[in-house]
Amino acid sequence: MDFLHTMVRVTDIDASLKFYCDGLGLKEMRRVENENGRFTLVFLASEPDLKRSGLKGDEYPLPSGLPMIELTYNWPDENGDVPDYGGARNFGHLAYRVDDIYETCQHLMDLGVTLNRPPRDGNMAFVRSPDNISIELLQRGDRLEAKEPWASMENIGSW
Repeated sequence: MDFLHTMVRVTDIDASLKFYCDGLGLKEMRRVENENGRFTLVFLASEPDLKRSGLKGDEYPLPSGLPMIELTYNWPDENGDVPDYGGARNFGHLAYRVDDIYETCQHLMDLGVTLNRPPRDGNMAFVRSPDNISIELLQRGDRLEAKEPWASMENIGSW
């Protein structure tokens, strides 16, 4: 399992980039604009971490082993209102890439862990730690073919 990133939600993407990039010196590695989902994702890494990794920063998909922050900006609604996350909801999740998402999820279920978002698509699942920290699991390489029981599992709780 490879560490990928830590996600935090932001309410002002420009102010956040000024803080993280201009203030802390992080570098924007990748940006995703999702019109349908009405959100923007910005992945940031530090120059020293980038140098230690031996990467140039233009690799895609972004490699594991490079500590990153994912800033998630949910666009204002039709009234111009920005989501209010409250203090605890600004932190989003930890993300890990796994060799076999079905095997990993089965192992976690065998340990009594609830799959909050099962890997119906053969690519992504979410679970929560005992302290309620959201953990995203992503399939290494191409998504696996959808199969049961995963394909028909429902979400449970929030993720």
